[in-house]
Amino acid sequence: MPHITIDYSSQLDGSFDRETLVKELHTTVIADSGSTGVCKTFLRPAQTYVGDRAPGESLFVHAEVGLLPGRSEALKARLAESVLAILSRHLPGPEQVVCSVEVRDLADSYRLSLRPA
Repeated sequence: MPHITIDYSSQLDGSFDRETLVKELHTTVIADSGSTGVCKTFLRPAQTYVGDRAPGESLFVHAEVGLLPGRSEALKARLAESVLAILSRHLPGPEQVVCSVEVRDLADSYRLSLRPA
């Protein structure tokens, strides 16, 4: 059930192993959140801006993890720290990359449909 969305500076496209990153994220998010579902992840390159730097001069990654309600804020904070650590291991260096993570509850209106193939 967890939904993971990772928006990242388009300059980073192709500079990290997305499959390995996603595999590690899925394992960690399921284990740390106590979810019994299957993670689903979107990876989206984007034009990013940090401060007053010109486009292309800033590298930024933001990950959002959506979970069904019921987890404590402390658990969500620990999960956010774990996701930040994973992102740091997988992103290229030596450039400075600004990273952020939000772990949030999915809205009460959330629904999931499994359509037959």
